[in-house]
Amino acid sequence: MKPKTLQKREIYRGRVFSLIEQQVALPDGTLTRVETIRHPGAAAVVPMLDKSHIILIRQYRYAVGDWIWEIPAGTLFPGEDPKDCAQRELGEETAYEAGYLEKVGEVVPAPGYSDDRIHIFLATDLKEKSQHLEEDEILEVREFAIVKVLEMIKTGEIKDAKTIAGILLTSSIMAEYGNDKKSQDKAK
Repeated sequence: MKPKTLQKREIYRGRVFSLIEQQVALPDGTLTRVETIRHPGAAAVVPMLDKSHIILIRQYRYAVGDWIWEIPAGTLFPGEDPKDCAQRELGEETAYEAGYLEKVGEVVPAPGYSDDRIHIFLATDLKEKSQHLEEDEILEVREFAIVKVLEMIKTGEIKDAKTIAGILLTSSIMAEYGNDKKSQDKAK
């Protein structure tokens, strides 16, 4: 059984999200109040230059008061396909376009208080184009060896959840690719 919503009211509506308060009856009959951030979702992309190098962006995030390394990402427009959003954000933030874009996973970064879902894509066959940052985006674009990025995750230099999830999902795909390639080479 699922909880049943008894009352619902919007507390706040902003440009990117809204805050909803609900009176809920839990399956065991317990009544509780739940506050939920409603978000349209997002797409994030791991841009791979080659099998061992990716692109990260460094951006100041006011909410956490720090510069952080992350993969390119952005909020979905109403009705927008996550794949189109990933391609758009990749171009806007890194000045690259993906010749190939594959969904590798989906994460819910804060399920305790938000319905946000982030669709994660792997971008390969990158071609340079012009960068089109939004007016509030100030960022640095940099190439890293995947080995270095994994080390940055271990040491806490990368803290962003979507980036950690994207890198880990992508590194497992790379490992599978590497094992398949070794098997093919041995078979020759």
